[in-house]
Amino acid sequence: MRVRGRYAPSPTGLIHLGNALAALAAWLSARAQGGAFLWRLEDLDGPRVAPGMAEAAERDLAWLGLDWDEGGGRGGPHAPYRQSERAAFYEAALARLAAADRLFPCARSRKDLAGAASAPHGPGGAPYPARLRPADLPSGWYAALRPGAAALRFKVDAAPVHFTDRVFGRIAERVDRTVGDFVLRRRDGCYAYQLAVTVDDLAMGVTEVVRGADLLASTARQAQLIRALGAEPPAYAHVPLVLGPDGAKLSKRDNGLALGSLREAGARPEQVTGYLAWMLGLLEQPRACTPAELAPGFAWGRLRRANIQLAPGAADAVRRVP
Repeated sequence: MRVRGRYAPSPTGLIHLGNALAALAAWLSARAQGGAFLWRLEDLDGPRVAPGMAEAAERDLAWLGLDWDEGGGRGGPHAPYRQSERAAFYEAALARLAAADRLFPCARSRKDLAGAASAPHGPGGAPYPARLRPADLPSGWYAALRPGAAALRFKVDAAPVHFTDRVFGRIAERVDRTVGDFVLRRRDGCYAYQLAVTVDDLAMGVTEVVRGADLLASTARQAQLIRALGAEPPAYAHVPLVLGPDGAKLSKRDNGLALGSLREAGARPEQVTGYLAWMLGLLEQPRACTPAELAPGFAWGRLRRANIQLAPGAADAVRRVP
């Protein structure tokens, strides 16, 4: 099977060095194996979507030297590549899970769950307890569910989820203990990230998922959901996060470290690529280069695990890359 990697930005702001780090690693892995690279837009969070950001992301990463084979204005056999246009796929998956008795309606509020000494989301809170599942659901409950009546939760099982991350190694997790039954469609009808990303990766034939280490905690949930849909999970790799000088995760509000801002300040794409490659651990020192030059020597064993904290003046450091 040909390798199929992907990059899936959210159009909520400008692409910054942290986003570009994950995009570069995903592109290098796919291209180093002679694989295809997909662009998919994760725009389900309507209120946070900013006009023009999808197009800006394509522009910025193309400037960096990344290309893609499907999506992102190119179309392809798995269109549409915008999550906001893929509701039919998510509904079909929910119907399959309901038929397999892996789904149930939950009308409990956060306050209800707090009162039950449990939080609706994890990690960081207590898992949704299995005792709150409905004891018996009538036949046809899913088809009869009224819009807005309840959220839909995935019924997790107690079997440990095992997977090998290409950066962090072997990982095992009991999803019933860390998270519990998690939401796939909110009460307001919005599809959850865990559902959308899983269904899209399956439908588009994605064989490897490369993303930031902050999403490592989602992987066991997604792997269990994929298996409930009758498939095997892709390979996973979670790259280190880029932190600002204050130690906080770099955000799209850090406009000075956005690719567009660096370009306008005079940085060349080869300088940005070299700086990113150094942060990943692919270069001993930053030096100007292109993604295509890095691809032949790419290997997951060369990447660092630790998050990268930028020093003050990082934008200037990028422009000084020889």
